[in-house]
Amino acid sequence: MTGLVYKSTGSWYTVKADDGTFYECRIKGKFRIKGITSTNPVAVGDVVDFDIEENNNAVITNIHERKNYIIRKSVNLSKQVHIIASNIDKLFLLVTINNPPTTTSFIDRFLVTAEAYDIEAVLVFNKLDTYTREAEDEMLYLKHTYSKIGYKCLKVSATEGKGLDALKEQMQGNVSMFSGHSGVGKSTLVNALQPSLNLKTKEISEQHSQGQHTTTFAEMFDLDFDAKIIDTPGIRGFGIVDMEPDEIGDYFPEFFALKEECKFNNCLHKEEPHCAVKDALDNDEVAWSRYRSYLQMLEGDDETYRTDIYGEGKNEEE
Repeated sequence: MTGLVYKSTGSWYTVKADDGTFYECRIKGKFRIKGITSTNPVAVGDVVDFDIEENNNAVITNIHERKNYIIRKSVNLSKQVHIIASNIDKLFLLVTINNPPTTTSFIDRFLVTAEAYDIEAVLVFNKLDTYTREAEDEMLYLKHTYSKIGYKCLKVSATEGKGLDALKEQMQGNVSMFSGHSGVGKSTLVNALQPSLNLKTKEISEQHSQGQHTTTFAEMFDLDFDAKIIDTPGIRGFGIVDMEPDEIGDYFPEFFALKEECKFNNCLHKEEPHCAVKDALDNDEVAWSRYRSYLQMLEGDDETYRTDIYGEGKNEEE
């Protein structure tokens, strides 16, 4: 039988068969995907083949080729990666200005990963109802910055129901993934889109109390407006994976558009003379925040994305 993976708990997988029946499946023996050293060989969004055994347990026997996936470095395992989800049509990154703050370096790492795996990314500025004048100004500046590059930007308030129709329009007919820091309102937003799901939500203070860790597993849900949503746990940092220094700039659309104007074909946009990206930077045609993010990725500055912005003294991903 063939089905779609809706949930993973690390050892058991909930799979929806073509006829709409859900099965709890496991993996027989050691199951590894060629070329990927991952902590989770089967991810939400995978299309899999499975057999039903005599005791009514189901066993996954094969994973179909993925059209894409979102990946990040695993917690404290620098050589291993974690596939968050696969076969995604659109990636929605929830951004909040100060409750909690979403940094531009986090946004840019996420967008670069989406570009690298050829997934359309949309920025969703949530919690409009909580914004002060200063926060609204910052949101509008970020919206201008990323809209200018070509990214769709939406403004929503999950608690007040604002902007939901525009969001639904973007999601319709697609497998979408929501992601962002813990506390940005992912579950609240999914509940606003589909109240019958009644996903659990937590206050920010709970999410980041000392010693608490959120789960690392994602889950897919069917929505009643012809859409599927993959809800992911809050992540504190996003480390890019398997990118060579000379390709990182290609995943910044505004840098890639200028690349041919650089004097050197292999220009890294650092110390090289006659660099079109640096010229654009000097003329305020490229955002300094984007350039700083680029340099951090180029230099492999993982400490930046691992830094705990909540001041709890930890220096690791959650």
